[in-house]
Amino acid sequence: MRRFTRLTNAFSKKLDNHIATIALFHMYHNFGRVHQTLRVAPAMEAEISSHVWSVQEIVALCSASMLQAA
Repeated sequence: MRRFTRLTNAFSKKLDNHIATIALFHMYHNFGRVHQTLRVAPAMEAEISSHVWSVQEIVALCSASMLQAA
């Protein structure tokens, strides 16, 4: 993950931005990506989710949680 290195423009200077980026990455990795060895998303394998999430669903969830926090 290139967000840890300072050599790129994608480097997070603020800790809050870095935490949010890592959270989005892990959310997509576990809920939105079909893994080659499992042939399903890890959340589906763990029976946490019944379907592979789209990016729109993940963004909607993040937007809803941000509105609740404000």
